[in-house]
Amino acid sequence: MIGRWFSPAPPRVSEAEREDFPIMAELHELSFVRDWSEEEIASLMAGDGVFALVTRRAAPTASRRPIGFVMVRTVADEAEILTIAVHPRWRGRGHGKLLMEAAMRRLYADRVRNIFLEVDAENGSACALYERLGFKVVGERKGYYAATGKDGEASTALVMRREMTPPQRPLKGGLGAGKT
Repeated sequence: MIGRWFSPAPPRVSEAEREDFPIMAELHELSFVRDWSEEEIASLMAGDGVFALVTRRAAPTASRRPIGFVMVRTVADEAEILTIAVHPRWRGRGHGKLLMEAAMRRLYADRVRNIFLEVDAENGSACALYERLGFKVVGERKGYYAATGKDGEASTALVMRREMTPPQRPLKGGLGAGKT
């Protein structure tokens, strides 16, 4: 029972609110060479089919300040991850995975069939996360990310796609049904 008092509460994922936009801009600036301003984020969020989710610490005494966010745009039955950013201090703790899984659940519920994203080929941890989540490389954009590559060269963006398939349903009669 005592251990429960000292174990941290899992982070919460919620819809981004207008008041989160300045922090989202800060998180983007900490994460990318090309940052997005609060005005750019607000403009994107005002577009059709765009939503953002944020992750926050869940402890009752913790700040409500977002730790990370994901921004997604849907058109018809396809979606694009526009950006995802997690504060450097909180990276490697599952916030990116939590955000992606929450976004994917929402997209699945919205009947999205394919999700696309672009990731810097040199960002090994992000590439590994997306692969674990079922994304596959479907293309490349050479020289897409300016001045982020080795020796100050532009690096390649990997275009990745995940097909959204319904979860498998158990066979009638449980395990081993139909076998004799």
